[in-house]
Amino acid sequence: MDAHWLTIALKEKARLLGFDLVGATPAVTPPEIEHLEKWLADGLDGEMRFFSRRMDAYRDPGLILHGVKSILMLGVNYRTAEPASAGPEQATVSRYAWGGDYHDVIRRRLRELADFHCRLVPHCGIRGVVDTAPLLERAFARRAGFGWIGKNTLLINERFGSWIFLAALLTTEKLQFDEPALVSSCGACRACLDACPTGALEAPYRLDARKCISYLTIESHGPIPLELRQACGDRLFGCDACQEACPWNRGTPTSSEKTFQSQAGMNPVRLAELSALDEAGFCRRFRNTPLWRIKLDGLLRNAAVVLENQRHYCE
Repeated sequence: MDAHWLTIALKEKARLLGFDLVGATPAVTPPEIEHLEKWLADGLDGEMRFFSRRMDAYRDPGLILHGVKSILMLGVNYRTAEPASAGPEQATVSRYAWGGDYHDVIRRRLRELADFHCRLVPHCGIRGVVDTAPLLERAFARRAGFGWIGKNTLLINERFGSWIFLAALLTTEKLQFDEPALVSSCGACRACLDACPTGALEAPYRLDARKCISYLTIESHGPIPLELRQACGDRLFGCDACQEACPWNRGTPTSSEKTFQSQAGMNPVRLAELSALDEAGFCRRFRNTPLWRIKLDGLLRNAAVVLENQRHYCE
């Protein structure tokens, strides 16, 4: 099967499986690697040392899949309900974590897409990835025509804004490549920078992860720095401030995927229920959600910061 018809078939199948965005791009070193190298050299990665350890693979997709020629980038819209305001002894959670674990949904779809590819081209090399492999997904998504990298460093699509989960299917087959998105539509807007509670967005396209609330509540394992705790406000897990402020995220369509819909007690979360959790209770409630990642200790650490902030506001 030639590149043209293989690409058409894969894109059609991907859309039938529920992927909202599909585009093909060559598996080459993305030019954004220079930005990542500078970001690491400036020490803005905090405790996320895995970036430095895996730089060779970020430069060369062939270290993820030997002989790879093409990357089929995939996007899934995850916007559901609107966030509710947190009242006393309640906390907010980033939108993407209200429901079940999106990895499970996307991996199932990737497996079906990979099986379909193998039926079309037996003995080809394929690997599906979502978040876990050393691949610059946003860079390749831009090259696949999905959209542009916004000033908040997130990929922005004209239709779905930045409420997008990204995934990729790497293949040793040649595909017909899409035109990259070369122009940013952010213009002079700086809404995301002004909305950042901690000033982590130091400048357009420059994020200091060490100040980012998503990093502090998810990636960081130690105590949240005293000088940043008050800015965390009622945020228990993650932060959507820069996304909520983005004009491109207004009026975007909602997802019908059941797994992404808010589970009971997640929008917002009652802090009293968390304080009563032991390891078994934490497992029962959060085992198949993104909050599982921070374990019980991380959850209680974040809850303590939210409670202290609420006491401060009431004084």
